[in-house]
Amino acid sequence: MNLYAPIVALLGLTAGFMAIAILISTVLGPNRKNKAKYEPYECGVEATPQPLDGGRIPIKYYLTAMLFIVFDIEIVFLYPWAVSYHSMGIFAVVEMVLFIVTVFIAYVYVLRRGGLNWE
Repeated sequence: MNLYAPIVALLGLTAGFMAIAILISTVLGPNRKNKAKYEPYECGVEATPQPLDGGRIPIKYYLTAMLFIVFDIEIVFLYPWAVSYHSMGIFAVVEMVLFIVTVFIAYVYVLRRGGLNWE
């Protein structure tokens, strides 16, 4: 149980700091209520009313998100490989080259299909 004492103490300290910060901001913070404060913020653009079914979101949004995930995963795999490059040998180099070539082929495919063109 003594091994967990510092973790429990840190959690207690964090919870106490969080509670005090919320309390102080509630008591000392400005309390100016107006109509604009309760409207959704749309990056400076006036919000348009949506249809009851919620409207359709363009597929471009989802494709961009998926591309981000693919290239983000590539970085997640490249970083540990770069850190332990010298200790793994030639097998790791070949595997990483195959991985990068595969991702590069996917990138070229998306580029040729116009997935990165913004209209």
